[in-house]
Formats: sequence, C-alpha cells, structure tokens
Amino acid sequence: MALMQWNEQLQLGLGKMDKTHEEFVSHYNAVVEAAPEQFLARLDDFIAHTEAHFDQENRWMEQVNFPGCHRAEHDRVLVVMRDVRNRIERGDAFLGKRLMEELPAWFDNHVSGMDAALAFHLDSIGFDVETGVITPPEGDCSGSANAGGCACTSAPARAGAEQV
Repeated sequence: MALMQWNEQLQLGLGKMDKTHEEFVSHYNAVVEAAPEQFLARLDDFIAHTEAHFDQENRWMEQVNFPGCHRAEHDRVLVVMRDVRNRIERGDAFLGKRLMEELPAWFDNHVSGMDAALAFHLDSIGFDVETGVITPPEGDCSGSANAGGCACTSAPARAGAEQV
C-alpha cells in the first residue's frame, strides 16, 4: 500500500484544520507501515484520531449552522472504519487492506470539497476555531451566522441613509 503524502493541495489555510489533516495523514501512514501484528492497534489509533477530527469539525459546523451533509459523510466513514476494524479482529485482513487503499482518494476529495467549503465559510464569517467567536470583517454582514437577517450596516450605507 502506498503512503499518503502531505502536500500543498491538502492545506486550506485554516491552521487548526490543516494541522488535524496533517495528523490524519500521519496516522494513516502509521497503519500502512504497521507490521501485521500491529495493524489493528495502529488502526484503532487512526480511528480514535478520526473520531476526534470529525468531532472537531462537527462542533464548528453546529456553531455556525453549516449544512448537515458534511456531518453525514463523517458519520458514514466512521461506520465503515469501525465495521472493517471489527471484521479485521475476526480475521478478515483483506477488508483492512482494502479500506487503506480507498481512504487516500476519499480524503483528497473530502478535503478539496466539503472541508474546503467549510474552511471558506468559517473564514468568510470570521469564525475563530479556537474560541468559537464570530467576528465578521469590518462593515460586512454577509457572513452573519444569523442567516435570517443582518443588523449591521457599513458606514457609507448609514451616511447615505442619513442624507435621504
């Protein structure tokens, strides 16, 4: 099995997300490089990391009311990983190898699609992933977490309103 390579295409410019994705690649590679007797233990570590990784992104999505299809994909991947893990424990090593062959393509697509959209959205509304606080760019209410309406106005808009 081929190792995953951390590369520029996987970087989305959201530090905490990029770090977690780099760790995902590292954990994946640890599974791929594991001796047969260590495969299951390394897979368990990888699954635990992936659970924490997805929980982190899911919390961000909940905080900003981001669409649920992203979370649903996280849930599906974890179900598959856990099922394959249980089958490996019962002696079905083939599915473990198959999972590891499929994950790099899935990860590339997930990062460049769903995670890129999430990172863009979080950045555009001024969401701080460390604090959970939204600080919209000055004079911009397009990124308001309150999608039903925005109470902010820019200085030029207020000035124009006063002149009418």
